[in-house]
Amino acid sequence: MGTTGREVLRRSIAGQRRPVTLAALLTACHQGGEALVPVVIGVIVDQAVADGSAGTLLLWLAVLGVLFAALSNSYRLGARFGERAAERAAHDLRLALGRRVLHPGGVAESGTLAGELVSIGTSDAKRVGTVNGVLPFAVAGLAGLLVSAVALLTMSLPLGLLVLLGTPPMLYLAHLVGKPLERRSEAEQERSAFASGVATDLVAGLRVLKGIGAERAAVDRYRRTSQDSLRATLRAASAQAWHNGALLALTGIFIAVVALVGGTLAAAGDISVGDLVAAVGLAQYLITPFTLFTWVNGELAQGRASAARIAGVLNAPLAVDGGDATLPAPVAGHVKLSALRRGALRDVRFEARPGELLGVVATDPAAATDLLDCLGRAADPDGGSVSVDSVDLSTVDPGRVREVVLVAAHDADLFAGTVAENVTAGPRAAEAMAAAAVDEVASALPGGVATAVTERGRSLSGGQRQRVALARALAADAPVLVLHDPTTAVDTVTEARIAAGLAELRRGRTTILVTTSPALLAATDRVVLLDDGRVTGEGSHADLAGRADYRAAVLS
Repeated sequence: MGTTGREVLRRSIAGQRRPVTLAALLTACHQGGEALVPVVIGVIVDQAVADGSAGTLLLWLAVLGVLFAALSNSYRLGARFGERAAERAAHDLRLALGRRVLHPGGVAESGTLAGELVSIGTSDAKRVGTVNGVLPFAVAGLAGLLVSAVALLTMSLPLGLLVLLGTPPMLYLAHLVGKPLERRSEAEQERSAFASGVATDLVAGLRVLKGIGAERAAVDRYRRTSQDSLRATLRAASAQAWHNGALLALTGIFIAVVALVGGTLAAAGDISVGDLVAAVGLAQYLITPFTLFTWVNGELAQGRASAARIAGVLNAPLAVDGGDATLPAPVAGHVKLSALRRGALRDVRFEARPGELLGVVATDPAAATDLLDCLGRAADPDGGSVSVDSVDLSTVDPGRVREVVLVAAHDADLFAGTVAENVTAGPRAAEAMAAAAVDEVASALPGGVATAVTERGRSLSGGQRQRVALARALAADAPVLVLHDPTTAVDTVTEARIAAGLAELRRGRTTILVTTSPALLAATDRVVLLDDGRVTGEGSHADLAGRADYRAAVLS
């Protein structure tokens, strides 16, 4: 059974139990002190004002001053511990979500957009974390009610029992009133996250949309999504207003009953004037704990909805399972595909020998994508196998597979930082930058390789971005490197230079080039042709160039 939203919430609170406990104790002291203020004022009325004793008055005023100092500092420190617990809990949830999303096993296709995951990792994590910050105030409200009830019991048994017996039904009604808010908050977060996901996708593909003239369709789609999100937000806001109004009305009725009973008892002479002042003050004070309950209940409703969404991500099935088989060390790099079937691939059989630079031409882009997924174990085959040094990759932990087999996707992104920082993670950075012609990129930039690169490398041209990404892949010096169309945005002269540099740098290391570039294929030792999901040809680039299907895929 997977993690539930309730479990996410429970673990979030348990992980911050120390600061939450400290915050609860301190805020309880604050609310207890607030409840004692009208009691002390009642005592001052009975013992100092009624008797006209200046000394007694000064003494009780000093007591009142100490009480205010204590409750003020309790609130300040309690709020600090509560906020710390909220922020740390939200941070821990973001880390857990990050670990799940970045798990080597991947995430099975669920239709969740990248922007939705960002929204869950920010907004939903914050809402669940906020629960840690508000729970101490629920305890504080209960402490204030308890002190008020005890104080009223000492004045009058009916008043004390009214508060003690009336509070549980009020809390239960507050829980019932919060149910619609919880449902609508979940819908609001879901629609908001989806709108964020659509916006992220549109921004990422803006150049493509402009190129095919689809801006209007994209704008219309986002407008519809945004309107759906707005309607969900308005429904949630309506539920929030109804929730707050209903609880405020219930609280007002309850306090009015307490004040009415106190006034009746004072009129009958059952309590003193000071007790009446204290009772009226306590009745007014009771607004505070019930307001706290209203606030806490609303935050809990939203926190439960967000926790359920976080649980959905944490429970997402892995795209591939783990494995306990081990690859030999060192890895020779003998890659073999045996009767491989997945998606567009049908009974694919070929091998890349250790140290070979193998070209793979796929006439169907879907076949190329499926091949890359199987080689990098982003997905397991539906049939057949992919093995490295006679070890089936589906039996090896995906993290270990990716240490040995590096798949550099065609659309690889760069990171914010300098050009050099995007490459220097590998042991052969300088050689890799030379092989990928990054020196030409650096010469065109104001700061050379120290030039800052914006998010996803958008400050570079397409060709510059490809070369830096290729250099990063080469610098990793993986035993098996799989490259997918690494030079589609590069001019032919530079492409020929890159082909020669790549072949030289990867000498003795297995490299698979999935591409239709004649310049890159000419540098390979051997080429495999995939047509209609099957191997239909094999040989050197020059040999295969005589085939019509190969020319159609490569030279057309």
